[in-house]
Amino acid sequence: MTTSTTTVEQVPATRWQEWLAETGGVLLDVREPLEWAQGTLPGSTLLQMSGMPGNLGELDPTRPVLVVCRSGNRSQIVARYLAEQGFRAANLVGGLVALGLA
Repeated sequence: MTTSTTTVEQVPATRWQEWLAETGGVLLDVREPLEWAQGTLPGSTLLQMSGMPGNLGELDPTRPVLVVCRSGNRSQIVARYLAEQGFRAANLVGGLVALGLA
């Protein structure tokens, strides 16, 4: 997986729940299992970045995806990749750190 110039929507940390409600989207946590075990946002699904693109088939391409990680860096890369694959993908700005959860 490589980075590109594709842009994705940037969702402020304080609006993640509103974004999911407004779009009917899913929350995708792309951290590693050890990080996941330390806590995540309610309702999120774990598909770690290191497993992309192999685990791409586990996502519903008809549903918007809000991607989250610890600080927003990995989630930005994955959100761009998903957008390139035809998904409506957004990045949670600042990740779990911005929410005081990491």
